[in-house]
Amino acid sequence: MSKGTINVSVDNIFPLIKKFLYSDHEIFLRELISNATDATLKLKHLTNIGEAKVEYGTPKIEVKIDKEGKKLHLIDQGIGMTADEVQKYINEVAFSGAEEFLDKYKDKVEDAGIIGHFGLGFYSAFMVAEKVEIITKSYKNEPAAHWLCDGSPEYSLEKSDKKERGTEIILHIAEDSTEFLEEKRITELLNKYNKFMPIPIKFGTKEINDPEHKPKTTTDKDGKEITEPHRQITVDNIINNPSPAWTKTPSDLKDEDYKGFYRELYPMQFEEPLFNIHLNVDYPFNLTGILYFPKMSNDMNIQKDRIQLYQNQVFVTDNVEGIVPEFLTMLRGVIDSPDIPLNVSRSYLQADGAVKKISSYITKKVADKLKSLFNNNREDFEAKWNDIKIVIEYGMLSEEKFFEKSEAFALYPTVDGTYYTYEELYNKIKAKQTDKDDKLVILYASNAEEQHSYIEAAKAKEYEVLLLDSPIVSHLIQKLEGSKEKISFVRVDSDHVDKLIQKEEHTISKLSDEEKTKLDEQLKAVISSEKFIVQLEAMDSNAAPFIITQPEFMRRMKEMQQTGGSAGMFGMGNMPEMYNLVVNTNADLVNEILNTKTAKKRERLINQSLDLAQLSQGLLKGEALTNFIKRSYDMIK
Repeated sequence: MSKGTINVSVDNIFPLIKKFLYSDHEIFLRELISNATDATLKLKHLTNIGEAKVEYGTPKIEVKIDKEGKKLHLIDQGIGMTADEVQKYINEVAFSGAEEFLDKYKDKVEDAGIIGHFGLGFYSAFMVAEKVEIITKSYKNEPAAHWLCDGSPEYSLEKSDKKERGTEIILHIAEDSTEFLEEKRITELLNKYNKFMPIPIKFGTKEINDPEHKPKTTTDKDGKEITEPHRQITVDNIINNPSPAWTKTPSDLKDEDYKGFYRELYPMQFEEPLFNIHLNVDYPFNLTGILYFPKMSNDMNIQKDRIQLYQNQVFVTDNVEGIVPEFLTMLRGVIDSPDIPLNVSRSYLQADGAVKKISSYITKKVADKLKSLFNNNREDFEAKWNDIKIVIEYGMLSEEKFFEKSEAFALYPTVDGTYYTYEELYNKIKAKQTDKDDKLVILYASNAEEQHSYIEAAKAKEYEVLLLDSPIVSHLIQKLEGSKEKISFVRVDSDHVDKLIQKEEHTISKLSDEEKTKLDEQLKAVISSEKFIVQLEAMDSNAAPFIITQPEFMRRMKEMQQTGGSAGMFGMGNMPEMYNLVVNTNADLVNEILNTKTAKKRERLINQSLDLAQLSQGLLKGEALTNFIKRSYDMIK
């Protein structure tokens, strides 16, 4: 037996490790199982190249709880260590990593949780244990070794009578960490961090139906069939799936395999994903994974943090911001890359060159897949558009390369359910919807029901009206107007139909200038100038007498401000709601208002017409709506 002192300048490093890493203390289990996995895979490699003259077999990692003894055991059948290797790797190399960590982060508690970056995996055990033992036997023909340390710089190292190859780590759990002696807690951690580790992980046993036993069916005296119960057998409870779908090649997987893996990732998610994207690249970095497009609504507050990040099948985090482009954080699935370091802060990741390349690759891969889906089955893609458009539109806004590629698959649906690409739309409408300044005017509605009358007026002129109803549409059309020449988007209710697309010809007013001045004064005497800007316009005599519109620029700025745009910088968010009241000087009712003899009747006609116009826009509410209904009944009487 030998004793020694770990050569450190800090008197007792373990309380410091515990203090600095306490916020992530549960990851000790992930770190220790990762080490056991590495030891097992190293043995596999050495046996494959003939350097280890042993049988690899079918090794597993076992986790055992000894609640009475307050111990947690982790046992692997991997490469093991000799006494000299324990001295080198446990007492020297790992501890130099611990010193480096403390030296660098002693004043930065907020950076806790980066132990993997310093090779501190094993020493994370002291976050939950007051004493740690290692009993290990190397694949080499040398005696087993037993190392023990009670959390001080002193340790003991002696021979052990362990016969089986591999390593057992025994954690004597501290009083403040007894939660890790509970089966439920350990199961939770194994499912969280180790669900897809490449080596089977055993945690206890379970009862299953014996596959060799076929229950017999007999008939009782009444002729009723009775089937004997299944015979139960006890088997190892393997907690993980060592070969998850993302580790396989796409050609080996069917659609049902992808759906099955989705259910494995999200057992409480009952809707099937719309489609998936299998990532597989080995240059200039290594990355595999599967991303799923779930069915989505127009809600921008969709729960994110559903993509899981792994390093060599070890769970790292579900906060993938900075690794996955932001617009794709609404997706679900898995990304696995050995080039992404374990346990590093987000700021480190965002500054890392490899991570930036990964983000660009994922953007390109998603765009290519969307283009392929569109080209291979356009009808199916159109049917799914409303469920995926929020992601695509967000990507068009936030990622320039994605915006460029989206030209091939981004769709612009009409109120009648026809879907166009931008090029198709341009060619379809350029003849009828180009204004006098040679600018293409793209008309759109945001709510087909509320804007029905405006849509019908536009369709009567054979204009196409798009249905753009996502919450970021104002940002998107601003982007499109800035990137394409001589186009403008105009919402169909932002002006009367004759002014939506300005042509050379003008409708002549039936009223003289004097009559217009008189009418303007009559209207303004009744209508609030704080809410409505009265505009007299000569329109078709069959058009509505009063039409309420909201200027495109004003409305768009307010919408952008509500969804985090730049309009707030210009004070748009504080401006009152202002509307244009367009009065058709050629309408018979307007002529009657002008020529009514009594002020009381004129006021009633103006109010009734204004209320009808507000009603068509969903603006008539509260007391004003109550008064309108009462007045309307009185008119019927």
